[in-house]
Amino acid sequence: MAKPQKLKARLPRGFADRGPAEIAATREMVETIRKVYELYGFEPVETPMIEYTDALGKFLPDQDRPNEGVFSFQDDTGTSAIADVQKDEQWLSLRYDLTAPLARYVAENFQHLALPYRSYRYGWVFRNEKPGPGRFRQFMQFDADTVGAASMAADAEMCMMAADTMEALGIPRGQYVVKVNNRKVLDGVMEAIGIGGEENAGKRLTVLRAIDKLDRLGPQAVKQLLGEGRKDESGDFTKGANLDAKQIETIISYLGVKSAIGSTKPLALQAASKVRIAEWAELFGKSESGQQGVSELREIADLVGASGYGEDRIVCDSSVVRGLEYYTGPVYEVELLIETKDEKGRPVRFGSVGGGGRYDGLVSRFMGQPVPATGFSIGVSRLQAALTLIGKLGAKKETGPVVVTVFDKDRIADYQKMVAALREANIRAELYLGNPKNFGNQLKYADRRNAPCVVIQGGDEKAKGEVQIKDLIEGAKAAAAIASNEEWRETRPAQFACKESELVEKVRELLARHGLD
Repeated sequence: MAKPQKLKARLPRGFADRGPAEIAATREMVETIRKVYELYGFEPVETPMIEYTDALGKFLPDQDRPNEGVFSFQDDTGTSAIADVQKDEQWLSLRYDLTAPLARYVAENFQHLALPYRSYRYGWVFRNEKPGPGRFRQFMQFDADTVGAASMAADAEMCMMAADTMEALGIPRGQYVVKVNNRKVLDGVMEAIGIGGEENAGKRLTVLRAIDKLDRLGPQAVKQLLGEGRKDESGDFTKGANLDAKQIETIISYLGVKSAIGSTKPLALQAASKVRIAEWAELFGKSESGQQGVSELREIADLVGASGYGEDRIVCDSSVVRGLEYYTGPVYEVELLIETKDEKGRPVRFGSVGGGGRYDGLVSRFMGQPVPATGFSIGVSRLQAALTLIGKLGAKKETGPVVVTVFDKDRIADYQKMVAALREANIRAELYLGNPKNFGNQLKYADRRNAPCVVIQGGDEKAKGEVQIKDLIEGAKAAAAIASNEEWRETRPAQFACKESELVEKVRELLARHGLD
């Protein structure tokens, strides 16, 4: 008879398992973000991880399978008649972000919401993309959105909230920046160089993608991408936008790059309103879109300045593009300026950890009427990795539960009663459920669980109405060195006796002594 083949345990590429320490760090971080968002008056809402594919915007079903960028499957639970009539709706997808599901939710509940509707959401999103270092197919986001407000005050508020959130997470001023731009300004640039109109939509996307790479690749590479194209270090060639020299010079001028080997320097919003905005207004000429974008940037600058947010927090950056598919006005991005080193000692700059903007057309897709909206999203997974690396998060090992050991397997009920008493007092506790024969193994287990202490009661202690409490944090002697009950009786390291009736009180005192109450 053939031996059954053992199933190989393997994790799918682009996904990651998470242990207690990482989960605890996420919980701490999410709670901090939540408090800031609620301070600004946002309220929670949840949407499912699965939506009809056509609700996700650009990701519409093709003839075979709508899997470009999203994980999709066909819903075959309906009748064939329904499937024929509503063929598009039979495709379901894991959500790509948290914004498109919100747009669907608002449209579906529009009559019952207090407008402007202010909400926040957090959870996992999924990208059907090629995974790579630091690039996962599943990651967490935390969004806040205002739907139904056309005022630039809503966008200014998002920028201020982004700055406040970074500081609440322990990132000091000077180590982060909120960068602001406006898609209408970018549209004005496109019109100024003669590539406006629907017939040039493809070329505009190529230009915008090139601009978006300024921080990462530098001005020389952007000039190449605006022209004939660029070959990267691996030899791969990226086709350019094929703009002429004058068009390229106009874009480089807009970006504020003074030379091909220079670099951009974001201006404070207040400075931008006095210097760059005037230059842009002249650059755009009669472009209505560009002039409107300049006006909106100026209004945001005035609002954040009046609230005391200076150039050390919020700046104007002409290279910010974001969301080529649906942003319609102001766009913003949060960048960490902290530099650290990777595991090989190479310098690393974290870059963007969140962003957002105005998307006035997204809800309108469902409504058939204009519905203004703006929002901000934090990449929780990416920001958590950054905060952990610089020691702002997860540096402290999570403390485990108090472990009640089993000295006599015939008295399990007595030990379970102790556990229940600790839990009733809101103290994390567990009963050792392994083989109690080797007492040293129980102490090793408690040590691996990072338990603050263990509770011990043998026959002698029971006769006296006492328990022994061993303080593992003090660590007078390594648990691994204790191999027998006899050795434990002789050494009894870092422990004390108390009355059984005082168990809860003494454990609470021990936890308080170590700052764990």
